[in-house]
Amino acid sequence: MTQDDTNKGLPQRELGTQGLRAGAIGLGTMGMTMAYGAADEPGGIATIRRAHELGVTLFDTAELYGMGTGSNEQLLGRAVRTFRDDIVIATKFGFDLTDPNKIGTALNSRPEHIREVTENSLRHLGTDHIDVLYQHRVDPDVPIEDVAGAVGELIAEGKVRYFGLSEAGPDVIRRAHAVHPVSVLQTEYSVFERAVEADVLPVVRELGIGFVPYSPLGRGFLTGAVRPAAEYAADDMRSWDDRWQPGNYEKNLAAVRRLTELADSKGIAVTQLALAWLLAQGDDIVPIPGTRSPDRVALNAASAQVRLTPEDLADIQRILPQGAAGSRYPEAMMPAW
Repeated sequence: MTQDDTNKGLPQRELGTQGLRAGAIGLGTMGMTMAYGAADEPGGIATIRRAHELGVTLFDTAELYGMGTGSNEQLLGRAVRTFRDDIVIATKFGFDLTDPNKIGTALNSRPEHIREVTENSLRHLGTDHIDVLYQHRVDPDVPIEDVAGAVGELIAEGKVRYFGLSEAGPDVIRRAHAVHPVSVLQTEYSVFERAVEADVLPVVRELGIGFVPYSPLGRGFLTGAVRPAAEYAADDMRSWDDRWQPGNYEKNLAAVRRLTELADSKGIAVTQLALAWLLAQGDDIVPIPGTRSPDRVALNAASAQVRLTPEDLADIQRILPQGAAGSRYPEAMMPAW
């Protein structure tokens, strides 16, 4: 597959039954401002604009990704200003960012906070509506019915178009959906991380909810361009991610090398193999790989043109029958379903 293949555009997919449509590959913007070293605003803007040229229409941000400053949403808003009406912007609420020592663990989904965050996001993005508003993490102190009701009010006011959940389990999804239709669920899913297959995917499909996998490339491990944890800077999450730690790292690297051999045999990159595998799991799936590179976003978009055979899928299953070695989050950050 050549770079020219990326110019064919992306096929559109229906994300559930509420009318939400997007190109088959989206773009996650978190890494442009946090978790993977220092922010790169020029690179981020160039990547976002290149993604749009290639047919990407789903762009994912969050209040958290600016650590409460709005920087990630502002970056996305500036980048898409000239084509905002052609795309789907998704952002998220749900964290309490008032204490720097608890960012990423303290939650707040009280209805008044949802409204406050939404108004901030609209201002940061420079738009009059948010296409998808996700609850970033389930807040055990706020009934999900109250959350669904609050987002439903914002939808009725025209400030939000679709209600989404992130990292929610079957019971929460059902309860939220009974109050206001949930259009899409975002949760980690990749050949490295398969927990959603047993209980979550069957429920969202039963209810007609689309599915958006984040970290579809294993936070970069499935690119093959990886180093041991100790070689990453302290502000890079791979320095503490369990999958990069001694013991797990070697097992995961061996699996990626086998996946790379399979990808090479098909004339594609291992990233394209991983994304094509996700697309093959259902027509209601739109992964959102993150990158700061216009070249990598082109490579990712081209994965929508890859067709895997039943034999390819069986080979992948043999290589990673249960996903990666190591947990995906420290215990304090593990989402509660």
